[in-house]
Amino acid sequence: MVILAGDVGGTSTRLAYFESTRNGLVALAEGRYQSQEHSSLADIVRRFATQYRMDAQRACFGIAGPVIDGRVRTPNLPWNIDSGELAAAVGLKEVRLINDLEANTYGIAELKAQDLLTLNPGVADPTGTIAVVSAGTGLGESLAYWDGAAHMPLPSEAGHADFAARNEVEADLLLYLQAKHGRVSYERVLSGPGLLDIYRFLRDRHYFQEDEAIIAAMNAGDAPAVITRAALDGSCPMCEKALDIFVAVYGAEAGNAALRFLATGGVYLGGGIAPKISEKLRGASFIVAFTAKGRLSSLVQTIPVHVILNERTALLGAGRAASISSS
Repeated sequence: MVILAGDVGGTSTRLAYFESTRNGLVALAEGRYQSQEHSSLADIVRRFATQYRMDAQRACFGIAGPVIDGRVRTPNLPWNIDSGELAAAVGLKEVRLINDLEANTYGIAELKAQDLLTLNPGVADPTGTIAVVSAGTGLGESLAYWDGAAHMPLPSEAGHADFAARNEVEADLLLYLQAKHGRVSYERVLSGPGLLDIYRFLRDRHYFQEDEAIIAAMNAGDAPAVITRAALDGSCPMCEKALDIFVAVYGAEAGNAALRFLATGGVYLGGGIAPKISEKLRGASFIVAFTAKGRLSSLVQTIPVHVILNERTALLGAGRAASISSS
């Protein structure tokens, strides 16, 4: 059976044709597109289908946004995605739309040991609930429960829950972001734009003096990437502090997900940011924030935490979701 799968994000869209076999998914063709360079997902799908001309029997797309009645209004793109329009674009009676984190969670079953970096080994319950917390262009979260045979994902929009400050600096950051955005969600902090806002907060509150070289680099390219690189190579103290705050908040929210979902099967960090900052995530700051849960700290300490290194996880998950859907 040939499957058309997609991983649709605010930055890029990945599409693939997979052959579904007893041993898993076999890639037949793949493409990657810059999302903001296209007017709609259907345009990208038509381009991909025209290029490869394969007949898919099923199709599934993981999309960054809430899926309601086969439709998604993407929060980080000016797109309204409709399953019927996509079905027409690929010549199928129907296509399945799922949340991108739901796709990411489906994809965990397709991963190998080398696709994961363990931050906290813990003691995993093989049939326990798992949680995924993914920071990238936005922040997505999902969970998966054990149905007796496999982990079945449930979507969530927990990344849009209210940001909770844990110390004076984070309280000051919250006030700063409230002045800019009004309501402040965790996504306002744990995302590429969020990292940039943390940097601006440190600059505007005069915690550090801004480096002219960093200003020039950010004006010339991807500002969050500039901050990350300068933080990791130690060339900019303000960038280092910005990333330190980001990592601590990431740890705290991953711990929140562990509690919300009682994720005794493990917490997985997905998205594009975690693999790039794995050096920082392996430091004490993340795990200290993850496990600092008061009376339930001892429980959280037993929960495994892994970084998903395979950037194709959500794409594989969309393919897996299509392959196991009933027909």
